[in-house]
Amino acid sequence: MAKAKTVMEKINLKEKFKQIAAYWDPKRIGSLNGQDVRIAKFKGSFTPHHHAQEDELFYVVEGEISIKTEENTFHLKAGEMLIVPAGTQHQPMAEEEALVMMFEPSKTLNTGNVENEMTKKDIDEV
Repeated sequence: MAKAKTVMEKINLKEKFKQIAAYWDPKRIGSLNGQDVRIAKFKGSFTPHHHAQEDELFYVVEGEISIKTEENTFHLKAGEMLIVPAGTQHQPMAEEEALVMMFEPSKTLNTGNVENEMTKKDIDEV
């Protein structure tokens, strides 16, 4: 049986980011090979956490962020990215609003091994 074709469509990141009202509220903009492409607005500090089985990619579209690990703090500007390996404790932060794209397995909980008020169990699509 042939796999059903997915409809291809162009995605305008600026328009998608306009649909996000709150900080640290990731939205799915697409999926491929079991991975979600998610976007979020960052400002302030996020929950320190890790993902036991999943790597996570952060790509800064606009602004600047820092990702603090136990060994280092990585400062990322627009056009830069960081891949956080599975099992690595990390804490994303942004002094000012930043627009960030993330690639991670679809089942990945945004707060990893921590569940609190920032946890989003169901990621909405925009």
